[in-house]
Amino acid sequence: MKKRRAYQVLFITILAIAAACRPQPEQPPRPNILFAIADDASWKHFGAYGCNWVKTPAFDRVAGEGILFTRAYTPNAKCAPSRSCILTGRNSWQLEEAANHSPLFPAKFKTYAEALAENGYWVGSTAKGWAPGDPGEINGKKRELTGPKFDEFKTEPPAKYISNNDYAKNFEAFLEARPKGQPFCFWYGSTEPHRAYEFEAGIKYGGKKTEDIDEIPEFWPDVDTVRTDMLDYAFEIEYFDLHLRRMLEKLEETGELANTLVIVTADNGMPFPRIKGQVYEYSNHLPLAIMWPNGIKNPGRVVHDFVNFIDFTPTYLELAGLTTEKAGMQPATGKSLTDIFFSEKGGNVTSERDFILVGKERHDVGRPDDQGYPVRGIITDGFLYLRNFKQERWPKGNPETGYLNCDGSPTKTYILDTRRKKGITEYWQLNFGKRTAEELYNIEKDPFCMNNLAEDSAFSKLKNDMEDAMFEKLAEQGDPRVLGNGDIFDNYPYRGAVRNYYNRYMSGEEVPAGWVNKTDYDAYLTE
Repeated sequence: MKKRRAYQVLFITILAIAAACRPQPEQPPRPNILFAIADDASWKHFGAYGCNWVKTPAFDRVAGEGILFTRAYTPNAKCAPSRSCILTGRNSWQLEEAANHSPLFPAKFKTYAEALAENGYWVGSTAKGWAPGDPGEINGKKRELTGPKFDEFKTEPPAKYISNNDYAKNFEAFLEARPKGQPFCFWYGSTEPHRAYEFEAGIKYGGKKTEDIDEIPEFWPDVDTVRTDMLDYAFEIEYFDLHLRRMLEKLEETGELANTLVIVTADNGMPFPRIKGQVYEYSNHLPLAIMWPNGIKNPGRVVHDFVNFIDFTPTYLELAGLTTEKAGMQPATGKSLTDIFFSEKGGNVTSERDFILVGKERHDVGRPDDQGYPVRGIITDGFLYLRNFKQERWPKGNPETGYLNCDGSPTKTYILDTRRKKGITEYWQLNFGKRTAEELYNIEKDPFCMNNLAEDSAFSKLKNDMEDAMFEKLAEQGDPRVLGNGDIFDNYPYRGAVRNYYNRYMSGEEVPAGWVNKTDYDAYLTE
């Protein structure tokens, strides 16, 4: 009996030694990461979604050779908070000051770019990274939240107000500076199609026609002023896409495209009234295409799962072989997208991806005592529920200071003029007027959120169920707004923006607000 046991032990030992000596399959190399983010572009205005009047062949290529996502959302539709969510994997209400626009970025929240740089990645960025605001310092040095900048090379832009940053050339410089053998992580932060625009650039330089536009949102008047403004916006999206194409071609030329995870999106919806900075369907619903030839199975899929900007950081960390704990980051709320990458299914892939939380706190200046306009919402089953916590406030900022949470534009001016000069209130109310405490929209039938169903008794149960689910999830995430301490967001100071703007302006001081621009078409007009 003892001899048999000894032989068994010897046999198992020999098998173990043989297994250890057998050549092991090589671990796949960690992928490179190219993250391309347009500045203020709505999801429907990319060719892969069926848009014919905006030409985006590079985005369409990424979608065709990877995955096109039809329900991708940012939690907070404004530049700084949206980018904060991307960089940390957490919702904006979980980021203290970084829930706001133009804040001090809290030192406690490390970004994925900082973490990857500490763990073997060559990290860099060009043009607009996290902004606007103050990134803070570490050991007396300004933090580089999206990585060191590569902005040396300039070019002649095709229109006034388009950046002279040669984004693609700066990406090449980043690649050339990379130490041999290191995977890279690069942030391409175009400043297009952020305002201002050269008036009629889309017509003069892009060969576009106002009649090409197939759809005008119902909350704007269908007039040439609005259509021309939309064409100028389209021309700038195409410029963003042009540099993306050059970057893809460079990676193809160097043989690195196959193992590069390419993510293309935008930080929030278009810089027009009722979209950017708000919490409606066209505010938070954004374009998203992802390719990775070495990793994504069954490319060419269209996926309808709800995916979130807070899913990017967990994806990067997983593919880099890291956890948030190992990376020294705060725990992520998002979920890695690898369940979708490594599936072969299109349509709905993962049943758990069935809702999105959205919201906002304080964006641009323009209310008394620097107050914000707090909102929370939930999207699920084709419906959007919103709770406006301070509905007595003006959602776009006060009229006296010019509705400063809406960029100056011909469209804004035209809508204000319909009330100011013509006495027509419909479009003004939809875009700038005060709102009810609760809003409910069937976004499948009513994507422009025109018909508020919150007071319709037929939808009472649905509204109550969505409200309960939203509050429960927000409480689990430690959201101060639903835990009784929401005013903390109003008390965080602005950094990089004018403080106490409203009170100073109303006292007669001339206080500049640079994002309220004059266009070549018409001057910005207040109420």
